[in-house]
Amino acid sequence: MSYQQAQHDIPRAQAPTGKYLTKFQRKLLQEKLQKDLSDSYRQRIEIMLLADEGKSQTEICQILGCCAATARHWIHIARMGMAHQWQDFPIGRPKAVNEQYLERLKELVSNSPRDYGYSFRRWTANWLQKHLAKELGVEISDRHIKRLLKQMGLSTLPKSQNAEVSNTQPTNESKILIKDLRSARLTDDSDFLSIKFTKLGRNVDTYGA
Repeated sequence: MSYQQAQHDIPRAQAPTGKYLTKFQRKLLQEKLQKDLSDSYRQRIEIMLLADEGKSQTEICQILGCCAATARHWIHIARMGMAHQWQDFPIGRPKAVNEQYLERLKELVSNSPRDYGYSFRRWTANWLQKHLAKELGVEISDRHIKRLLKQMGLSTLPKSQNAEVSNTQPTNESKILIKDLRSARLTDDSDFLSIKFTKLGRNVDTYGA
């Protein structure tokens, strides 16, 4: 089923109210559908129009026959207010990590996984590579994902946890230093007391007590 066919099933009283798109974006996308487009470009537009009408990801997949990853991606594009840039994302899967891959990776880490339909709250390198493999067709290792994040100054760890990790080493060193100082102080005092008692013993033998 196409977007146009789905429209015939909607009563006029239930006309779309516009969940994500502006009037300009909706009009632009509807006009583009009237032109001769490739199936991939047409699907992008239809996903965003259906999402704007309040259709869920599952409903969109059923209507258009598209995969969940494709529907999820273009629903997110509509939600982020970038629907008018529907043609800026090239069709086809990149052969290796490129600028598009890096920008998408940065975008994913900057948002919650729940924005993309996942149940967990924080990304891991493994889930990032899985998501990007489905979306862009680039298969890389978790280690490579971590390396790319490090190069961009990003991390999957929360900021508070990063701060705790960075402060762990100085704290431990401080404790060791304080302990060493106390031990040294006790040793010095013991030596001092031993000397005093020795002198006291000699005085008793000499002068009597």
